[in-house]
Amino acid sequence: MAALSLSHQRSGEGPPLIVLHGLFGSSTNWRGIARALADCRSVHLLDARNHGASPHAAQMDYALLADDVAAYMDSARIASADVIGHSMGGKTAMRLALDAPARVSRLMVVDIAPAPSDSDHRPLIEAMLAMPVQRYARRAEADAALAASVADPALRAFLLQNLTARGTGMGWRINLAAIRDSMPALLGFEAAPGARYPGEVLFVRGAHSHYLRAEHEPAIRAHFPAARIATIDGAGHWVHAEQPQRFVALAREYLGCAAS
Repeated sequence: MAALSLSHQRSGEGPPLIVLHGLFGSSTNWRGIARALADCRSVHLLDARNHGASPHAAQMDYALLADDVAAYMDSARIASADVIGHSMGGKTAMRLALDAPARVSRLMVVDIAPAPSDSDHRPLIEAMLAMPVQRYARRAEADAALAASVADPALRAFLLQNLTARGTGMGWRINLAAIRDSMPALLGFEAAPGARYPGEVLFVRGAHSHYLRAEHEPAIRAHFPAARIATIDGAGHWVHAEQPQRFVALAREYLGCAAS
């Protein structure tokens, strides 16, 4: 299948840095981080297929997601870049590094491991698909409807970022049906047998998250022998959003940026 032309935002000056968001997210979630790194990097925020303003497609797995990123790099004339990826974006970044090591200068993987995940979001997606969003005139109506399935108001707000106005109602800009159907592939992680990335890798985990655990270290070392792991206290899975100052400080140190 041909790679898709991804929507993107670009800011800053310096060596290229590609940032890949997580499931249900978009490039807009990383604008604050991009601003904090723009003095030392040309930051490229990409929307994954079926997310944000990027095209929709029925198929979605990490080989395809990595191919989309490589195609963007080709179109932007980027031979090699530092890459930061969170969650689904982290798995995409790891797959890119394992498939094409020369294209990744340094890799920063945020709160995900090169291993199967156990957070199946299909019930959540079904709840979102069941909402009559075309009847809603205000986001508050969608929030009230989703509260029956999602108690956490912060998670609801994150998910409802994907609602857009359409005529007199609203609609999902995210391709929920394709993501639901692709969930087994997105929960897993596959790479070529013996695939290794020899470059620098920093895994960043939130202290309160279960996505990156001690039992994942053998898989990390098998694919990324030069990896090191850092923990940010006071953060769960959305490390960059929950502890942005600590995350930026760690990213700047890792990327070799001067102190801000």
